[in-house]
Amino acid sequence: MSKLTIPQNYRMPLTNNELQRAIELIHADFQHNLTVRLNLHRVSAPLFVDGGTGLNDDLNGVERPVSFDIPDVGAEGQVVHSLAKWKRLALKRYEFPEGMGLFTDMNAIRRDEEVDNLHSIYVDQWDWEKHINPRDRRPQYLKDTVRDIVGAICDTASVLRNHFPALTFRPDRDVYFTTTQELEDRFPNLTPQERENEICRLHRTVFLMQIGKTLKSGQRHDGRAPDYDDWELNGDILMWNPVLKRAFEVSSMGIRVDAAALDRQLTASGCDSRRALPFHKMLLNGELPQSIGGGIGQSRLCMLLLGACHIGEVQASLWDRETAEACEQAGITLL
Repeated sequence: MSKLTIPQNYRMPLTNNELQRAIELIHADFQHNLTVRLNLHRVSAPLFVDGGTGLNDDLNGVERPVSFDIPDVGAEGQVVHSLAKWKRLALKRYEFPEGMGLFTDMNAIRRDEEVDNLHSIYVDQWDWEKHINPRDRRPQYLKDTVRDIVGAICDTASVLRNHFPALTFRPDRDVYFTTTQELEDRFPNLTPQERENEICRLHRTVFLMQIGKTLKSGQRHDGRAPDYDDWELNGDILMWNPVLKRAFEVSSMGIRVDAAALDRQLTASGCDSRRALPFHKMLLNGELPQSIGGGIGQSRLCMLLLGACHIGEVQASLWDRETAEACEQAGITLL
């Protein structure tokens, strides 16, 4: 059974019909805002990749991809977990110049996801990747990009409120930047999730940096695969969710590994065997462009801007019987 939270006296602010129109507006407006601010162009993306290439994102290293044999091709297909690595290869194949990038609609199945109000086995994201100059591998470039994304979210929220006055959520444009180690130092007795909740309670929009590296305590704030983000130059965009009264991750992103960072992180993670995979060989040989990229949850963003308490209100997925019955009793419509 999923972990379900139903806020007291919760009601979706919009009717079912209004909700669908609002979701359509969010998709169109935010996509436009994002592409203009980051100089992105749309490309088509795969639903599945060859399991032997190393292109699939292995998330925390324990999640099982949905796999199937393709007899006529002679390969095993894997439904993507995300497109974190595929996008960087696409930058090279599609010959994107420095300063320009791509975005795509990414649809994934994460069969081992622990489902709750925020998590579903179905994942939909705007996945994006941008070719950068090696000189841009620095915290300030990362922060400037974060501010652009937050600005796009705030602009979309404003348009949404104009069309649907019942909606009241106003994201904060002012981003508070901090690191996982700073959070551990500041709140040593709290769990990582509790630290995120507390910092978002104090600063409504937060970019939490340096996720994946081992902290002074010997623990990691959260898992992050070793072969796409540079753990010194990555992070999550978090916003305070007033409905669930907790930190709410909107985006995971970062400046990607160069050869030195990949070498360091593969060894630290005990993943040296990946060096033999085609994608990793290209990276270690310096054959791929330097880039920054991330994923922005489509249903996550809709959930936040629309004041929904459960992601099933804004996307169609599968839920266990107890969750479905509890939501029905509370008047929550799961699509």
